[in-house]
Amino acid sequence: MTTRPMHIGLVGPLPPPFGGMANQTRQLAELLRSEGLTVSLVQTNAAYRPQWVSGLPVIRAIFRLVPYLWALWNLSGRCNLLHVMANSGWSWHLFAAPAIWIAKLRNTPVVVNYRGGEAASFLANSTQLVGLSMRQASALIVPSGFLKSVFASFNMAAAIVPNIVDIERFNNPAPHRASRRHLLVARNLEPIYDNETAIRAFLTVHRRHSDATLTIAGSGPLADSLRALADSLGLAGAVIFAGRLDRDAMAQAYRNADIAINPSLVDNMPNSVLEALASGVPVVSTNVGGVPYIVNDGQTALLVPSNLPDAMAEAILKLMDDASLSEKLINNGLTEVQKYTWQRVWPVLAEVYDQASRTPRLPA
Repeated sequence: MTTRPMHIGLVGPLPPPFGGMANQTRQLAELLRSEGLTVSLVQTNAAYRPQWVSGLPVIRAIFRLVPYLWALWNLSGRCNLLHVMANSGWSWHLFAAPAIWIAKLRNTPVVVNYRGGEAASFLANSTQLVGLSMRQASALIVPSGFLKSVFASFNMAAAIVPNIVDIERFNNPAPHRASRRHLLVARNLEPIYDNETAIRAFLTVHRRHSDATLTIAGSGPLADSLRALADSLGLAGAVIFAGRLDRDAMAQAYRNADIAINPSLVDNMPNSVLEALASGVPVVSTNVGGVPYIVNDGQTALLVPSNLPDAMAEAILKLMDDASLSEKLINNGLTEVQKYTWQRVWPVLAEVYDQASRTPRLPA
């Protein structure tokens, strides 16, 4: 593990909004500084300046991209290593790839931290472009065995550096209520997270237990249609749309929850699942993508097929009716989530930094 002083250039989104990658970027910056490293940030979702350009689709991209590229150029010349938080689609082409190539021009080692749950389809459509950029990087790290296997199928080697859970913030010192009927979904209101299935599953639960409630913590383009769905199912008073919550409010939401639901259709390593485990909340999740790599069905969570409200409702009701199963998942989850503490992750990441700084480029 490196003990050399380092200046890390960290490239990624920051809250708000309070999404998974934005929260991880902010948290990583704080934790690296706590280890005595100098960290400079280049934000990929910086506010538009002037603000009025945000309503002009093409012009706003230029107003964001030009300052971003200039900031990358300056930082790459000052730091020892660039750590780039990367995602699929246009996010890769507009933000990650330019960071890699600018660092190459400045002869600065680059660690690409890829986190997109839709990696397989994206890489299938952009294999040559992504591969060309990745050959300029010093290391590729991913948070899960799932993404490692996806990249391996495209002949790109990746090391696993897991997501980090702040167990000092996400915890629950108070015992859970016996009812176990307050459900929580902590995903944005976007198609890939399939909140509709969670609401339809909750309808079945609510018919059995009229005192049950569902809180959906997130925002997105489907907000209006999901509210309309809840209303049409007669659940208007039982489904609470909390909007986006900051990390402290999110931690409190977990403490108030009895079961956490992850209904997503596509996923990598959802922080919402890890935060629920750390908070002592039993989890019902779809078994998509990287989810089975971080929880085991019947041991640390209950896993169901995606887009099947009946299967999800059955799992939720099983937890409500079986206190011993619920306690088993809680206790096993609290043990499992220790793998994602900074104390466990930092030595792995520090070794990546050390090797990357000594070996500037990945082999072609």
